[in-house]
Amino acid sequence: MPGNPSPDAEQLLKALIEQMRPAVAPETGLIGIHTGGVWVAERLHQALKPAIPFAALDVSYYRDDYEARGLRRDVKRSEIPFEVEGRDLILVDDVLYTGRTIRAALNELFDYGRPASVRLATLVDRGGRQLPIAAQFVGARVDVEPSISIDLTRGVDGRLAFVLNRRAS
Repeated sequence: MPGNPSPDAEQLLKALIEQMRPAVAPETGLIGIHTGGVWVAERLHQALKPAIPFAALDVSYYRDDYEARGLRRDVKRSEIPFEVEGRDLILVDDVLYTGRTIRAALNELFDYGRPASVRLATLVDRGGRQLPIAAQFVGARVDVEPSISIDLTRGVDGRLAFVLNRRAS
C-alpha cells in the first residue's frame, strides 16, 4: 500500500529473539497459534533452543465468532507435546490486533491444564484492542488503518515477510 511500507518480518524476528532470550528457560513452552504464530514459534525455538519441542494451537473452535465465520477449510490440529500443568508458557502470534485470537488461545490452553504463567510474544502489535490483552514481547508497534490487514507469509526458503492488504468491505 502506498505510504505504508510493510514491516520487515526478519528484522522484527531478530528483535523479538533478543527480547525473549533472557526470559526463555530450558523448560519454557513456546506455543504458536496457527498459522503465522506457528512459523514464528518455530523460528524462535530454533534460535532460543529450549529443551522441549514447540507446540501449535489452532483456535478455530474456541473463537467467539465461530458461528458467524464458520469453520475454515484449513483447520489444523493443535499439538502440545509437553505437559502444560505448572509450566511457564509463551504464546506466540504474528500480529496482535483485537485480542480475540489470544482470548481463544487461552481458553484452549486451559483445557490442557493450568500453566504457572502465560506470556505473549508477537512480531507486530497493531493496536485496536477490544479486550484487555497485552504482549510482553513485541517486535514492533505498527499503526495502520483498520481497513488494512497485515498478513505474514513464509517463502519456500523459510523466510518470513509481511504483506499489507486492503480488506474487502
